[in-house]
Amino acid sequence: MEEFASPLITSLLIVALAVLGLVLAQLLNKYAQRAIRSAEQLHPERQQQLLTLVQALRWAVNILIMGLALMMLLSRFGVDVTPLLTSVGIVGLAVGLGAQTLIKDLIGGLLILIENQYAVGDSIQVGEISGRVERLTLRATYLRDVQGRLHIIPNGEVRIVSNMTKEWSRALVEVGVAYEEDLDRVLDVLGRVAETFAQESEVAPLLLEPPQVVGPVSLGDWAVTVRVMVKTQPGQHWEVARALQRRILAACEREGITLPYPRQEVWVRGVGGRDEGDAETR
Repeated sequence: MEEFASPLITSLLIVALAVLGLVLAQLLNKYAQRAIRSAEQLHPERQQQLLTLVQALRWAVNILIMGLALMMLLSRFGVDVTPLLTSVGIVGLAVGLGAQTLIKDLIGGLLILIENQYAVGDSIQVGEISGRVERLTLRATYLRDVQGRLHIIPNGEVRIVSNMTKEWSRALVEVGVAYEEDLDRVLDVLGRVAETFAQESEVAPLLLEPPQVVGPVSLGDWAVTVRVMVKTQPGQHWEVARALQRRILAACEREGITLPYPRQEVWVRGVGGRDEGDAETR
């Protein structure tokens, strides 16, 4: 009875230590995240990178603790773990040869974290999928798009990634102006709107540089396109673009600047080339 009780007590102690280790890892993880978020001297991008690394480390520590506890339990009950470790190594080699995709995903995830290609909270585009990174592990990237769908992308499949919130962003607002308008006057109005916009108290903290008015950038079928560009804080370009569009629409209406829409003009000519009626626009 005593011989059975001794391994049982040791096993309970091992389980208790494993649980204590998991709880301690969780507490350290929360403390590290709180410390990173409260560090005001850290750049937001660096904060996101450190938070992502902390999450990945917590996952690895949990696996390590549970694996060691399992090996110690088997050893206390008289199971020789040496052949088990050897077989695990052989099986691991076989699985590794057959699970190259998984290994590629893990290596890809490690490189993403080391190179800081993107982090949790960034808005990225992978192939044709774009959205906000909700979670990043060594195996996969969890991406939430604007429709609320969660895309789980294996890190090994991330070939070309576009990070729209890396260090800074840029808001682009393109304005179509009728050919009949005086382009110099339009540029002057947009320049004044952009200058006033940059001085607004709720907008100024989001901008990194004064807005730039460039035009014309293209000559379309029914409009001349003028572009307003604003360099913003990371991830703030959508909000800035929406606010700037409202200001531009109000200014064009106030100044009487025509913003055209697609239309077609049809001229009906009679015999001998004479016009039989006014032009019909639609």
